[in-house]
Order: sequence, then structure tokens, then C-alpha cells
Amino acid sequence: MTLERIKTGIFELDKILGGFPAGKTVLVTGDPGTGKTIFGLQFAHSCCVLGLKTRYVSTEENAADLRLQGSSFGWEIESLEKRGLLAFTELAGNRAMEIETALSIKMDAVKGNFSELTEHLPEGTRVLVIDSLGTHAGNLTPFEFRDRFDLLVHSLANMGITAMVIFDSVTSKEFNDIALFSTYGAIQLMKRENPYTDRRERVMDIVKMRNTKTPIQLLTYEIGPGGIVLSSPGDLSATP
Repeated sequence: MTLERIKTGIFELDKILGGFPAGKTVLVTGDPGTGKTIFGLQFAHSCCVLGLKTRYVSTEENAADLRLQGSSFGWEIESLEKRGLLAFTELAGNRAMEIETALSIKMDAVKGNFSELTEHLPEGTRVLVIDSLGTHAGNLTPFEFRDRFDLLVHSLANMGITAMVIFDSVTSKEFNDIALFSTYGAIQLMKRENPYTDRRERVMDIVKMRNTKTPIQLLTYEIGPGGIVLSSPGDLSATP
């Protein structure tokens, strides 16, 4: 039985992985400036181009800024919204008001009820991007986080939704090891000093992707005019 996959929007990455496994949750982590939101938007745009109804939940930026960011890479975000393929849920700014009006949920959700993020999704939603989960994870103990995160991943799987969940660096340091057990795949975006060029570069680590041959080496990437592009294939020796 062949596992259905959905293109990430990064051509070279899709050649390596074949895309993200459909109906599964993939975790994306990284420090500021590594391109996490760009990755999320690029994935969302790619899914919409494929005709997959996509919801982008943003807890840190408003939709206007995301549209502007998308347009800078040539992605016709507003056109996709008008066609009903893409919708934004904003939880930035006054989060309590946004949650009550946009998702019609109780104030308790502010304390970390992740499952509420999967409710009230438009009918036919196939893809969900959560950018990022950090604001919902504050003040949670590791045990509370594990319970809520497991429930979120389980709910998404039951709905057949392919999801990208983004962690900021603070959330990643505190809960990354816990989240790795629950997600189907995980990608870490990093910056490092290249000892051969004396320049900083961005690299991508495919930490895991079940039922997929993954490269052992880090993958160097750049953020260009069209979004994220792998700048060199590296050593694509893979492990199952």
C-alpha cells in the first residue's frame, strides 16, 4: 500500500521526501530568522495550488502581514482566499477576543486547550498550519503539554487533516522531545557557521519522517525570491 503524500512547495525537498505523508502531523522547529513562517506559508500555498482547502492559524502575526509576506514571494494569497482555498485564523494581538470571536471557544482555551484549534474548521479542510503553538503552551507542565498535544495530533488524524505545527525556539527547548514522540515527522531549521566559507548559512535537519527514506546530512537552504530553496543537495544517503 502506497502512502499518499502532499507536496511541501520546496521542489528539492519534495524530490527527497516525496512530500509530507497525507493525514499526518509534521513538526517544524527553529530559531528566529530561520524561515519557519515562510515554510508554513510556502506549504499552505502549495497545498492550495493542488486544490486542497487549507486553514492557516497564526498566533503571532496578523493576516495582512502574512498576505504581504506571501506576495513578496509571488504567491497570490488573496486570490486563493477569494477562491475559498485558503483561510486565515488570527490569534495575534488581543488573543482572548480573537479566540472568542473567531473560534467561539471558552477562555479556558487560553491556558492550553490545543484541541480547540481543530474545532470550527470549514467543511472540507484538508490541510492545517499552526504558526505557532508556543502561545498556547505557556504555563503548561510537561505532563499537561503531552496530554494536550497527543489529543491535538489524534484529532487531526481522525479528521484526515495533514498538519504542520510550528514551534518557536522557546517552546522547542521545553517541549520538543515530548512532541517528537507524537508527530509523524519533524524538521528543524537552523543557522550555523560554515567553517569552509566563514559565512553563516541556514540548514535543515530532517529529524524524522516515518515510512520515508530521509537524508543523514543537514540540507543547506536559502530564502530566495520564490521562497525556500535547497541550495545544495548534500549527502543524500538516507535511512528508512
